[in-house]
Amino acid sequence: MSTGAKVMALHGGVLVLLFVLQFILPAYHHGNLARIMVLASYAVGYNILFGYTGLLSLGHALFFAAGMYGMGLGIQHLDLSVAPALLAGVLAGAVVSTALALLALRTSGVAFMIVTLMFAQAGYLTVLYFGEFTRGDEGFVIQQAQRVLWGIDLSDPTNRYFAALILFALSLLASLWLVRRPFGKTLVAIRENEERVRMLGYDTYKHKLMAMVISGTISAAAGAAYGLLFGYAGASFASVQYSIFPLLWVLLGGAGTVLGPFVGTLFMFYLIDLSSGITTAYMLIAGVVLVLLTLFAPQGLIGELRNRLWRWLP
Repeated sequence: MSTGAKVMALHGGVLVLLFVLQFILPAYHHGNLARIMVLASYAVGYNILFGYTGLLSLGHALFFAAGMYGMGLGIQHLDLSVAPALLAGVLAGAVVSTALALLALRTSGVAFMIVTLMFAQAGYLTVLYFGEFTRGDEGFVIQQAQRVLWGIDLSDPTNRYFAALILFALSLLASLWLVRRPFGKTLVAIRENEERVRMLGYDTYKHKLMAMVISGTISAAAGAAYGLLFGYAGASFASVQYSIFPLLWVLLGGAGTVLGPFVGTLFMFYLIDLSSGITTAYMLIAGVVLVLLTLFAPQGLIGELRNRLWRWLP
């Protein structure tokens, strides 16, 4: 079997497994997996910028929240139906990520990280300042009657699961397609040695700009979907915590691997879920496990599999 066939079989098999699990899982894990798939889509977006391009952002919550509030405020205050509201959320993320990219990419390294963090915090404070519309920390609920797309009630657990699966499948396949194209290979080259890539005649600024816009748009789509499928939008999703989460998910699963974001999100979600059932100090258990993984699997779970067993993993 050729490498391309192996890659498609593996990623297609993961999606088929997720489809089948809809009919097998008990209600609790069924709901958890729907949430994980949406958050994993967010991590896929982050991985394009960090894992493949090598740009460490601490401001991705800005894009996630832009999608969520672009969708949620459109429904709440403009009486948009679901489809236009989702489009508004994605467009909001695209616009915000483009604007931030034009500013942040004037810097590099630690300065880039700090600039993205500062703008994300500005976004968080903006949500709080305009609490009359956003309801600030309290947030607002998107009613069941407002969560109907083309006659499909997205508050229904089965419909919600399939909507999450469609979003994740599109994000995963788009990421897989991107990294196997010349554009994606150029991003990897920029990550490894930007100066050499520039010497070869590539416009590295343009590539990084496009990577950041693509990353922010996918993250915004995940934010819009999360707010719609779970019926809530709140300022906590714009906080620095939601900029740190995708970084952890990508590092745990394997930065620069297509399946890493999903595996990292799944692992961390259930690590916290299971440890919280043992003790109220569940973050201590989670922290110890994360430190051990960092020490013994520095490339992440999928990254280690690629290094040790399956060199063909993208």
